[in-house]
Amino acid sequence: MDRKQKTEKFALNAILYLVIIFLLAAFTFNAQAQVIKEVDSVTEKNLIEGFEKKINKGKFFKKVYNDFLKYGTIYIAGNANNPYQKQSIDYVVRTNPSGSLYDVPIVEDATEYHEFDYRYGFGIRRIARFDYENKEKAYYDGTEKNVALSSPTAAFDGWEYLFHWEKERERGEVFNNHRYFLRNTGKHHIVKVESREEGNVGFKYSSAEVRGRLPIGKKFSISAGVIARTHDQAFGYNPVEIWLNETDEDGYALNPWYTLGFEYGYDDIYYTQSDQLGNEISDWYWIDEEGTIVAHTDLEFRETVFADLMNRYNREQWDMLDAFAEVAPVIGADWYSYNDKLWVHAYANYILPYHKYFKGDESFSYLNRNNWGLGGLKEDSELEQWEDYQFGLISGWYITSKLSIFVEGEYTKFWDTEIFKSTIGLNIEL
Repeated sequence: MDRKQKTEKFALNAILYLVIIFLLAAFTFNAQAQVIKEVDSVTEKNLIEGFEKKINKGKFFKKVYNDFLKYGTIYIAGNANNPYQKQSIDYVVRTNPSGSLYDVPIVEDATEYHEFDYRYGFGIRRIARFDYENKEKAYYDGTEKNVALSSPTAAFDGWEYLFHWEKERERGEVFNNHRYFLRNTGKHHIVKVESREEGNVGFKYSSAEVRGRLPIGKKFSISAGVIARTHDQAFGYNPVEIWLNETDEDGYALNPWYTLGFEYGYDDIYYTQSDQLGNEISDWYWIDEEGTIVAHTDLEFRETVFADLMNRYNREQWDMLDAFAEVAPVIGADWYSYNDKLWVHAYANYILPYHKYFKGDESFSYLNRNNWGLGGLKEDSELEQWEDYQFGLISGWYITSKLSIFVEGEYTKFWDTEIFKSTIGLNIEL
């Protein structure tokens, strides 16, 4: 079973588990609702004691329901859209099979057409909205973006969660996305577990964190603790660059660039030819394993096939590495002020540059991202720490009853990945 299958299995099991809890809770409540209206004096005491035991037993399920399931929503949703299509059509000419290169050619449409875009997914969610957040629709479909998923603290104390999985196709590329989020916020603590994948930007990680929280007044709070994170990709490690840069004792390349073609079954054939002026031209043309010509010169091979082989080589080398996991201290801050005229919500998370890997080969970790050179990992190189952070701002101001402005933005930097979004606007009510 590969990683993607394991992820999908985890999502299904998590949702199934929550559904079972919900059904058990509902069954228990129904059992409690059965009230005995008539009892005789002999059995009355026993019946009442038995009924009280039922109530006590049901308190656990009631607490699970109130603290964890109440106000939760299970959803299944999807959509389909027109695919991206170029505004202009591209054409190429092909040699007529029944003629020669100089006969009337065949003109063909070479435009790249994509199948329709789609997205489908399912999940269960219980996320509190801040006062300035309105429910966009009368239903949930998994595309909702709640600030509570990023801000250090929540809109209310207690449990929040989101278990969402989806598959999407965009411009012919198929991606898996997921976000599994579980957090408990109290007056003096924050505990959060999260796993997230954004397939279209190659972003995938998991994290678990525990923080102490200190409210300062009614609007501001700070938090500090420790966070553990995992990442599959070896950020900062470029296998093909290292392979091409390997040298011998005299500084000559051990792996000339064209030898990568040989590794994948391609071969080069030397040829010479003379033009009508008597000039002699020599080069290599390239064939694949079936003997089909894929490039007529070294330069053409390097600019076409070789580029794809480099990416293929990197993917294969990265897949040979185990996933990485590291731990580091984290601090956060929240400022939240709201009224009908003006609201401001600013938040920040800062992961300090004291990272310690406890899973994965440290040689290929992000700590060595700048330590690779000719011949591989530089001798006596020092591990280089880094800073990761996330911050956001949501603000709105009703200048008059008819005029308002708003600003929203969030920026996340984790390893070599950056995710950002921003919105600014003016509303005039007529």
